[in-house]
Amino acid sequence: MTCKFYLHIGKSKKVENGRPWVYTDEINEYDGEYENGDIVEVYGPRKNFLGKGYINDKSKITIRIMTRNIDEEINEEFFKNRFAAAWDYRTTVIDTSSCRFIFGEADFLPGLTVDKFEDYFVIQISTLGMDKYRDLIVKILTEEYNAKGIYERSDLKTREIEGLEQTKGFLTEEFDTNVQIVENGVKYIVDLANGQKTGFFLDQKENRAAIHRICKGRDVLDCFTHTGSFALNAGIAGAKSVLGVDVSEYAIDCAKKNAELNGLQDTVKFECHNAFDILPTWSKEGKEFDVVILDPPAFTKSRNNINGATRGYKEINLRGLKMVKKGGYFATCSCSHYMNEDLLKRTISEAARDAHKTLRQIECRTQSCDHPILWTSDESYYLKFLIFQVV
Repeated sequence: MTCKFYLHIGKSKKVENGRPWVYTDEINEYDGEYENGDIVEVYGPRKNFLGKGYINDKSKITIRIMTRNIDEEINEEFFKNRFAAAWDYRTTVIDTSSCRFIFGEADFLPGLTVDKFEDYFVIQISTLGMDKYRDLIVKILTEEYNAKGIYERSDLKTREIEGLEQTKGFLTEEFDTNVQIVENGVKYIVDLANGQKTGFFLDQKENRAAIHRICKGRDVLDCFTHTGSFALNAGIAGAKSVLGVDVSEYAIDCAKKNAELNGLQDTVKFECHNAFDILPTWSKEGKEFDVVILDPPAFTKSRNNINGATRGYKEINLRGLKMVKKGGYFATCSCSHYMNEDLLKRTISEAARDAHKTLRQIECRTQSCDHPILWTSDESYYLKFLIFQVV
């Protein structure tokens, strides 16, 4: 018999309104027995059915809801249907040669990320409940989506909260994990085994395309370039010169190889620097660019550190803005969920004021549409990307 959980009066509204997470302090009582990872049923205080999902009482997010249909069994057919719906959505809205195939809660499969790189797939499992379905996920990707190879990148510290070890490795026969992809006309070698996240930041695909029109014939600086994605898009768009900087020697080596792969090594150059250190030095030297792009890492992954993160975002935007020629262009972003859109805009505004620059907004964008934003799951909206003219 499935264990039933009942929520407290006054603490059930968010779940009733569609939020897929049930926190431990929202649970009043339960009826039955369970083991962590089991599928359980969730009810409101009036005994009204709210959903079914898996449980882990080691986590503050105790239950993650997978279906609102009491008659829907969570089995192989369930996963096939979820994958089919996710694939149909992506083939409708985006180029699927390389894309995020499954985006956790936003695809109603909490704890699971699946990224597609041509015919190879990377999966990332963050929760105990989803960990139980690993073999089934591999089976579906192989049989239904013709995966040539599958690699796991569940090397996440958050797994430890769930009582799981970090893990990575092949889930099929071994293959060369350096996979070539093409995005927006740019070729990349993606290192599935050692690259950031699942190997490549797919969430910026449409934002990288958005900078093409401001880069043609211009001198471009790309800070936090990682493996060179924005810099290479600037080069493909016809920039006069591009300089990408990153603190990681490994990332810079990868970026240089990607430049050569695209025949852009004479136009797109890369140097290893800490952007926080080098931008003030260049500013004092009077160095300026027509276009400056900032794609920093998340300065916070916790609500508790938001003040420090805000200072970091203000500082890097201030330094970046000082490098833009009058009439030039400035693209900046944040990939932290906790740095919400309003706070980011206020922070950029303060940086512009202190830099004595006036901003004219061209675009305010989010993550690519293969990372859909579920309005009942705030955490699914994390990437903010803005393009300005600096006047």
